[in-house]
Amino acid sequence: MRLTRVGAKGKPSYRVVVADSVCPRDGKFLEILGNYDPNQNPAVVILKEERVRQWLAKGAKPTLTVSQLLEKKGIRV
Repeated sequence: MRLTRVGAKGKPSYRVVVADSVCPRDGKFLEILGNYDPNQNPAVVILKEERVRQWLAKGAKPTLTVSQLLEKKGIRV
């Protein structure tokens, strides 16, 4: 699980996706699990919590940033 950048130049927004580790950052992914918008105050995190838990149970490993976002939403990694 990692972030994929979307949004305009200078106004980043991110999607939380499940992707193979060999795929590029903004390349092919398996599923979109949510959104992260750091531009708003406070930052907005929207997740499909049930699907996140299913992927974690299957052995998906979140990046450091994604694991911090999951902790904010109350999902144990």
